[in-house]
Amino acid sequence: MTTATGMKARSLREIDPGTIKRILIRGTNWIGDVIMSLPAVTSVRRTLPGARITVLAKPWVADLYRACPDIDDVIVFQSPGRHDGIAGKIRLARELREERFDLALLLQNAIEAALIAWHARIPLRAGYDADCRGFLLTHAVRRTRVIRKVHQIDYYLEMVRALGFSVAGREIRLVPADESRAAADHILEGYGVRGDDLLIGFAPGASYGPAKMWFPERFAAVADRLADAYSARNILFGSSGDRERTEAMQRQGAHSFIDLAGKTTLAEAMALIARCALFISNDSGLMHLAGALDVPLVAIFGSTNPATTSPPGAMSCVVHKDVPCSPCLKKECPTDFACMDLIGVDDVLDAAKNLLKSGPPSGGTERQ
Repeated sequence: MTTATGMKARSLREIDPGTIKRILIRGTNWIGDVIMSLPAVTSVRRTLPGARITVLAKPWVADLYRACPDIDDVIVFQSPGRHDGIAGKIRLARELREERFDLALLLQNAIEAALIAWHARIPLRAGYDADCRGFLLTHAVRRTRVIRKVHQIDYYLEMVRALGFSVAGREIRLVPADESRAAADHILEGYGVRGDDLLIGFAPGASYGPAKMWFPERFAAVADRLADAYSARNILFGSSGDRERTEAMQRQGAHSFIDLAGKTTLAEAMALIARCALFISNDSGLMHLAGALDVPLVAIFGSTNPATTSPPGAMSCVVHKDVPCSPCLKKECPTDFACMDLIGVDDVLDAAKNLLKSGPPSGGTERQ
């Protein structure tokens, strides 16, 4: 089968779909990648509605997959833990072998994923031929230069399309669990949040590096002006590694924040973000999570490329300055950090007010 992008692969359409009853999907390892791969998972579900879909996922993203209604079960890849090292991978493969999967669909690109699926004796093994693993796959999809430049949602969709699945579109469905919603309510009550309070979330960190992060003092200025204009309660989100950024916002802001960085599980953060009337974030996993939940979102891009990793959601607005060196995709800026320095408080504030007032600007993206 050859696709419009020049990909070639043996199609799974050649196989009787009635023989594919148990599917293992090796999930991606990071929040943003998980979210951008979910339309591909939905495509698998729509094509084989009677199959049982299980995802193999690292612990820190397992709750995301559990919130996807197209997935039946999640197996946790316990590394760090009992699946560490060669012995641990062999142990994992033996555990998977007992599940008698008919198909392994490898969204994660590493050769390790293919080796585990092969050692688990899963008869059909499909995915991109990345990391020199093509010989381990029964159905390999070639990664062309073209496909490496498209948005990551389309990157994963093209893989399943090339394999013969019917593409279901770019829709993302996440449903926070009832217990997570209850936990979120309990957390907010502890900070004196009332049911009618307008909540605005901020994610001033980003795990990749400082080149992706706008300035804490400008985040704080936006938060203060929104608090003044809308009597909003401002919530800070992130991991424990983001505490330096959230604490800097606390010092710079005139209004107090509810600082939850490092204090919630991912499932709780999902439920809390879903309660927000607006979310303002650097390019990060939480940015993608807010977009997937259809929360009005202002996404600030500097060193990274919104053409390939812009957030999902009809209410997502990207603020980005076109400078000659951007996107450089570097962790740290080697020059003057112009891509972020040129983004002013008013740029983000105006986008935020537009979303709060009447929905996103035309096309959902602001380019400056």
